[in-house]
Amino acid sequence: MSERILIVTGDAGESYETLYALHRFREAGYQPVIAAPSKRPLHLVIHDFEPGWDTYVERPGYSVTSDLTFDEVKSDDYSAILLLGGRAPEYLRHNAKVIGLVQEFDSKGKWIFAVCHGVQVLITAGLARGRCLTAYEHVRCEVEAAGGEYSTSQAVRCGKLVTAQNWGSHPEFYREIFSCLNEARG
Repeated sequence: MSERILIVTGDAGESYETLYALHRFREAGYQPVIAAPSKRPLHLVIHDFEPGWDTYVERPGYSVTSDLTFDEVKSDDYSAILLLGGRAPEYLRHNAKVIGLVQEFDSKGKWIFAVCHGVQVLITAGLARGRCLTAYEHVRCEVEAAGGEYSTSQAVRCGKLVTAQNWGSHPEFYREIFSCLNEARG
């Protein structure tokens, strides 16, 4: 059986980040598993960057169905956890089960990956202090307020955490992710 990677998202999760993760992990022989507040089709969004805008624009995206709920997740069943961006982290960071899962992955020394606004979940879980992280540029203040060091690099590895700015960082982010996972395989 292939190693399992837990992907955390929900309604308003970033569509491209979700689909890219699913396809990239499958391509590499891993089994991605999507966890969300409920087991059902999720309404994803597309965050894009338009000339003349000071921030991203949001459009309806693709739909994917979650495989299980946060209550059903057992951290021992997974090699790593991936926290996706979009608007989903705005409310997922208030879900005690999600925060507990992230803290559990950390305490067990498992890999934790986060892209874009997914870093908001890391911050709420108390994992930013003393660590170098990157995220969507407008999350910088949250990283720094939580005691983290913000990096402008596309992807940053700090201990067992790997973070990325946004879906435009996929090449650098997934190079780091697979480097980490390959190290773990020995």
